[in-house]
Amino acid sequence: MIRSTTLAELLTALRRSRVVALVGPRQSGKTTLARLVVPPGSPRYFDLEDPVSLARLAEPMTTLHPLRGTVVIDEVQRRPELFPVLRVLADRRPLPARFLILGSASPDLLRQSSESLAGRIETLTLDGFSLDDVGGGERALRRLWRRGGFPRSFLATSEQASVVWRQQFIRTYLERDLPPLGITIPAATLLRFWTMLAHNHGGLWNAADAARSLGVSEPTARRYLGLLSGLFLVRQLQPWHANLKKRQVKSPKVYVRDSGVLHALLGVHSERDLLTHPKLGLSWEGFAIEAAIRAARPDSAHFWATHNGAELDLLLEIRGRRIGVEVKFQDAPTLTPSMRTALADLKLERLVVLYPGAQRYNLSATVRVVPLADLATRGRAVFVGRE
Repeated sequence: MIRSTTLAELLTALRRSRVVALVGPRQSGKTTLARLVVPPGSPRYFDLEDPVSLARLAEPMTTLHPLRGTVVIDEVQRRPELFPVLRVLADRRPLPARFLILGSASPDLLRQSSESLAGRIETLTLDGFSLDDVGGGERALRRLWRRGGFPRSFLATSEQASVVWRQQFIRTYLERDLPPLGITIPAATLLRFWTMLAHNHGGLWNAADAARSLGVSEPTARRYLGLLSGLFLVRQLQPWHANLKKRQVKSPKVYVRDSGVLHALLGVHSERDLLTHPKLGLSWEGFAIEAAIRAARPDSAHFWATHNGAELDLLLEIRGRRIGVEVKFQDAPTLTPSMRTALADLKLERLVVLYPGAQRYNLSATVRVVPLADLATRGRAVFVGRE
């Protein structure tokens, strides 16, 4: 499955910037995409999990200096000492080569990239398949929700094969993929923490409760959360603080970013399991929030809640416009007092209610109910009002 929109964005970035970092969780398709730019047999392609590539880069300046065109370095986090070399090579005039580096951690975890390549690097994030990639049909949407967006999970030949792949992904990620990043936390501890987050999916983060459950300090619990966030496995959705007299929630919400991984951590192995699980509504909420953020490409994304019970699942800022998003797992959502409060207090230009149905309809002049599947074809227009 070729992700043509993402490939076009990548090619545009390579024309614009001297170094492009394509980051995202392992197995999200970064290598497949990079191989469409530079074939793996090319002397301009380096896979740092391949001993041959590691041997070729024993003297990185000698190897990289004469190359022309686009040079790919996959799994760059395994050789952080390459970043100062890339800085020197990216500063040449004229510029004979541009570099595409692939990594499984955020720039905050890859500090060398932000420190050594400041002003020279453009970062693109690649998650798993989106609604746009799989199509907007109900069957594809349900499959994406159930299995998640990791290509091998979504494309597995059976439900059982998809579940097994996700279980193995979780285990190997913790046991094999974290040590090269210098992470020495025991795999069993992180698995327990990750599972705790899954059971708190869509809930407010309380470091004290997490620390108490794990038997660690609050700073350690926060470090674990920051680590999983930096690996694109967990999303911390920060609260919006409006200048209001109402007492507002100030703790972030946490979501397991991939719905298929969430279901594996919760022991959900089939559609029947999912539809009868206590986390059904929150699973749909997290799935829809990820889809909305990817489609809207906002300048910022938050949630909003007050201690009096008013809340908004997602507050997007798009080019100075303030757009609200509510997620409902209902057949026919209606206008609620909480929506009216959010519209008034946050001065929303528009409020979009995403649901699993098939019809679009208005609840008021500024509130519109939209099928989640519409994001596959209408994308950002759903939120800025040009459907």
